Amino acid sequence: MMLPRFGFVTVHGRALDDGPAAEDEWSARAVATGRAAAHVWHATPGLIVPRQYTRLPGWAEASRRHAVHVRASGGGVVPQGPGVLNLSLVWPAAANAPVVLDAVYAALCSELAAALARLDLRAVPQPVQGSFCDGRYNLAVAGRKLAGTAQAWRRSGGRTVVLAHAALVTIGDPQALTEQANAFERDVGSDRRYRADALTSVALAWREGHPGAVAADLDARVAHLLGEQFARMIAPHEAQ
Repeated sequence: MMLPRFGFVTVHGRALDDGPAAEDEWSARAVATGRAAAHVWHATPGLIVPRQYTRLPGWAEASRRHAVHVRASGGGVVPQGPGVLNLSLVWPAAANAPVVLDAVYAALCSELAAALARLDLRAVPQPVQGSFCDGRYNLAVAGRKLAGTAQAWRRSGGRTVVLAHAALVTIGDPQALTEQANAFERDVGSDRRYRADALTSVALAWREGHPGAVAADLDARVAHLLGEQFARMIAPHEAQ
């Protein structure tokens, strides 16, 4: 399956306070306009979790202690903040279109891997045991998770809209991100725990492949590469 063509990619300059709410807005707009859209963004520091966490015994207290937002797609806990870059793709599905989760995941991972290949990173989709929000369609470099993906198909305005999402660790610290996820799991009453050595970042993976070299502005470079990759031949739009 091919992903739809996106008219342009919006690269958001300011961190979003509530990423899931923004994705809801973008989905509704895609239905209203009938056009696919792509957004590259950072979130303010916190966590994004699937709705199933709201049923855990410690949810009320944990959600007060941590800056938590609930998303429509499945998966697990995803830390957010500086050094974690998000990509959200939204498009209205054709009438009676079959739900093809695996095909969308495969296409999304292929496009992400192509963008990262321009930094000489060889990323492949695979599960990474011990990483937060683990799944078959992580992107990993040398066996460590670099990005996670999620997907949701839902009704909006009488049509089915598809949301495909990726969260990439660009310059974030794997140890700090993992500790953030573990603290929330502990506070919410879950027995899930994660390992920092299951995670990497674009910065770490790049330095391992280029010993002694210095890479400047890797976070901004990845945002630009995603913009180019998913806008096809149309320049990304900068949103303030």
